[in-house]
Parts: sequence; C-alpha cells; structure tokens
Amino acid sequence: MALEMKVPSPGESITEVEIAEWLVADGDWVEKDQAIAEVDSDKATLELPAEASGIITLKAEEGDAVAVGEVVCLIDTEAENPNAGGGDKDNEEDAKKAPSSMGKGDEGGGGAPEEDLKEKNEKTKDSKNAEKAPQPEQAKETYASGTASPAAKKILDEKGMNEKSVQGTGRDGRITKEDAVNAKPSMGTPGTGSRGESRSKLSMLRRKVAERLVSAKNETAMLTTFNEADMNAIFAIRTEYKEQFKAKHGVSLGFMSFFTKAVTRALDLYPAVNSMIDGKEMITYDYKDISIAVSGPKGLMVPVIRNAENLSFRGVEQEVKRLALRARDGKITVDEMTGGTFTISNGGVFGSMLSTPIINPPQSGILGMHNIIERPVAIDGQVVIRPMMYLALSYDHRIIDGKESVGFLVAIKEALENPIELLMDNDIKKALEL
Repeated sequence: MALEMKVPSPGESITEVEIAEWLVADGDWVEKDQAIAEVDSDKATLELPAEASGIITLKAEEGDAVAVGEVVCLIDTEAENPNAGGGDKDNEEDAKKAPSSMGKGDEGGGGAPEEDLKEKNEKTKDSKNAEKAPQPEQAKETYASGTASPAAKKILDEKGMNEKSVQGTGRDGRITKEDAVNAKPSMGTPGTGSRGESRSKLSMLRRKVAERLVSAKNETAMLTTFNEADMNAIFAIRTEYKEQFKAKHGVSLGFMSFFTKAVTRALDLYPAVNSMIDGKEMITYDYKDISIAVSGPKGLMVPVIRNAENLSFRGVEQEVKRLALRARDGKITVDEMTGGTFTISNGGVFGSMLSTPIINPPQSGILGMHNIIERPVAIDGQVVIRPMMYLALSYDHRIIDGKESVGFLVAIKEALENPIELLMDNDIKKALEL
C-alpha cells in the first residue's frame, strides 16, 4: 500500500511551502516520525516527519514550491526493510545464469571476407605513410615562455597586472623589463587576485523578508528620529546584581529586559506608536506584543514576546532566551513569529554604531538599539566618560506625528537613564525578584 504524504498547513494564511532540502534519497527506507525533509514557508523553516515506515518515492525536487495539501512523496508501507537482513543468494543465481566471456570462438563463424581483409591492409598502409610524412614545425616553448624576469615581475606587481596580459618579446617569449615598463593596463583588466563566484537560490524565507522590507519602504511614510542614552545606571545595576539574578533564575540579566520594559512604558505614554493602519482605519492595541529581531540559520527572524507589559525582568529574559534558542535551532514556529505590535532590533550585539531600521509591517514603529561605547560627555558642567548608546526610532508618519515619535524616544531615553525609579518602582530587589 502506498501512503500519500501531503504538505501540512504550517499556519494561517500560508498557502505554499518550498522544499528546502530532502534529508533522504528516492528509494530509501524511512522510519515513522523520521525527519525526511526541511520545508521553507515565508515565516520559518520546518521539518517534515514521515507518517509511516516504508520505502519512500519522492514526488518533488529541492527548490520546488508546493501547495499546502499537495502530495510530495509516497511511502510503500508493505515493502520489506532492506536493512533487516538478506544475503547474496540472488547474486549467486545471476552469476550462474550469466554467459561466460571465455570461449573457444564462434563455432559457426567462418573467416572474414576477402574484401574486408584487403580494406584493412590498405588502411594500415595509409596510417604508416601518414606517420612518415613531415610534420609542420611547432613554435619552440621553454620554461621561460610567458614568464617575467624578476625585474619585470616587480614592475607588473606594482601596476597590479597579470603576466598573462603581457606579450613577451624576449627569447622564447620571455617577458622583459622593457615589456613590463611599456605594458599598460586597460580599463577592466583583471588583477592578480581570485575572481571566482558562486550562485545559490534564495530561500522562501529570505525572499519573503526581502519582499516585506521593500514593501515597507514603498508603502509607508517612514522616517527615523535619533537620540542617545547614558547606560551608566543599567551598568551599575547589572554589575551589582547579575550574579544573584543568574543564580536564582537561571538566566542572565541582560539589556533586553531593560529595553523591553522601557518600550512597554513608552507605548503606554504614546499609544499611537502601538497602532497599525488597516485600510482607512487605525487599530490601536491595549496590549504590547513585542517582536524581537534575532539572527537565525536561515536569516532574520522576528519572534514575539506576548503581553510583554505583564512580564517581570525575569520573565522577559527567560522568554528572550527561549525564543532565541528556538530560532537558532530552527524550531521556531509560525505562531511564535506571527503578530507583534512593535519591534526591537538590537544591532549592537553585532557592533552596529548607528542605523535606520526598517519598519516590520504592518507595525508602525521599530526601535533600533546599538553598541555601547565609552565616550566623553558633559554632565553638570563637567566632562566625564560614560557608556553611551545611540537610539533610533523608525516610524510610519502616516499615523505617528513628529511630536509623538520624539516624545516616545525621549521616554525610552529617560527610562534607560533612570531605571530604578521608572522601571523598578525604586525597589531593585523586588523588581528582580531577589
């Protein structure tokens, strides 16, 4: 019996997937629940498990786009497992039946016709005469042909030219110093370095990300406003309490919990930033589902922290770690990346100093965090060295005015510079659950 395996639905609104990689070959024996393929949707890469044990017949190629519900392979559930036993009996039978290649000749053959023998002798004679005919003299080549003298090579290297692009006029074609001096590189002449290239198909996930980013640039009135934050207070809190926090909760006290808490507070103050355009209407949410941009093996992924406004510092750090690990291991689900009312992109972990992040549609705002660098700043009339970070807020100007965008970013700055009062209600240990 051949079992038809169809593409399951990975989530709402997804109508097709792409076969990213077959993990088995056509004709292989597969076990039930064994991962047989990786499929890309426009949101995530998922594994396709075998629905039964048997011999598999593939019905789609790698790179094919297949609709949800379409048959991608057949599994013969009545086939015997070839790895379970067997022997060389069939091979022995075949050997007995095979005719021997060693014989005494063709009994009914007779000899070759006289005409065939005559033709064969004439061809042999012509071949011998051709060998005796004088051959045209070939140009003399030595080890020096096409090579540059030490002085010429130095000149060519200084010009960034390759020996192959110069015609040598010296003995046996050797490139002389004069040849190198007179050689002139033409526009577009290849240099001496490697000029290889490779071509690979973009995954469905990468293509979808590209489409969404271009769409966001073309369909929104996107602007970016900037500010900077003094991270000294957060550094002091982490230095004093990070060991206790990790010992009790099993996760590190990172920056993302401070960023997330600062964002949920600012969204309360400026609800328009927590809104989206739907046709001629604006939808404003009373909850804060915060998308966090993380780098996965298949590219950028944006899992969502649900109801971040209700989470403690511990809750945010645990959820960030859980989602980041699932994205890294390729186990993130479509549901975990669907939705989100605002996005945080922390390019600082890669060393980004300043950027203009692109809105994650249909959201209306994205906060870009950057690397923290000690810089001299003026505080109370004195120049001091502080750990400073640039902040960037990209927003859709169609529903967020300049006053709201600047006020939102200032609220983020205030919370990061005064976290004990604005994010911890003046009780650090209670806020960190220590």
